[in-house]
Amino acid sequence: MTWNIASAKQQFSEVVRLTVEEPQAIYNRDKRVAVMVSADDFEEFQHWREQRRKPTLTALFAEIRAALIADGAQDGIEIAPRTDRYNPMVDDPHYWDEPGEPEETKRG
Repeated sequence: MTWNIASAKQQFSEVVRLTVEEPQAIYNRDKRVAVMVSADDFEEFQHWREQRRKPTLTALFAEIRAALIADGAQDGIEIAPRTDRYNPMVDDPHYWDEPGEPEETKRG
């Protein structure tokens, strides 16, 4: 429901009561100037806003990488190649062959 400022002042208790059902918009000369919401909705909004303030995981990793580079690391975190288990993409010479390709062409 929408209210103009004068009627919202006169029927304030009704405006407050209706906020439980849905937010109540208050207008001044056809321009929305305020919205009253229930305490639960406001609490949910505050929680959402607080979550948005937290840096994203991507931003945290970028910050760590920049700190490592500033400390002299070549490109941030150095990760050694993995050699402790079979990797079919590297260790199988036919991994990248097209399915159904004749055996003669696979032996190349």
